[in-house]
This record gives sequence, C-alpha cells and structure tokens, in this order.
Amino acid sequence: MSPRYRNGTNQAGTVIAIVADVMAFILGLWILMYLLDANRANDLVQFVHNAANWLAGWSHDLFTFDEAWVRVVAGYGLAAVVYLFVGHAIAHRIHRH
Repeated sequence: MSPRYRNGTNQAGTVIAIVADVMAFILGLWILMYLLDANRANDLVQFVHNAANWLAGWSHDLFTFDEAWVRVVAGYGLAAVVYLFVGHAIAHRIHRH
C-alpha cells in the first residue's frame, strides 16, 4: 500500500470520528440545555433542539418514563452513545486497514 493511500484512509477515519463527536456533542448540549431549562425562544437553543431532534429522531421517544427529564436524558443520551460507539468503531476499523 502506498503511503499516500494510507494517509487518505487515516484522514477518512479521523473525519468519521470527528463527525461522530460533533453529533454526540449536539445531543449532549441539548440534554444540558433541557435540564437547565434553557429559553426555548432563543435562536441558539432552537437550533440545538432542532438538530438534536433530527439526530435522535429514532430514539428520542423510545422510552416512556414518567418523568420528562428522564425521557430526554435516556432518549437523546442513547443516540449520543450509539453515534460515539459506531462512529469510533468505524474510524478504528478504517485506521486498521
């Protein structure tokens, strides 16, 4: 394998890991904003909430706990953990090849 090809592979793995980190950061930020009762009329809060809803569309209503804050932490937190785990697993596999 040529060094040039290998370097491109390493960059692809790094990009995948960074994207996974950013996705998990957005989800974690929304959880924090929710728990701290951030002003939902604020543009930044709305942006983070919309992005988190899109990223966790498959998991944000997965659980039916009685407390709303537990549903938010579990649903959005699960998505963050899955993105981190899968993204870094893929990045690690790309780096190995």
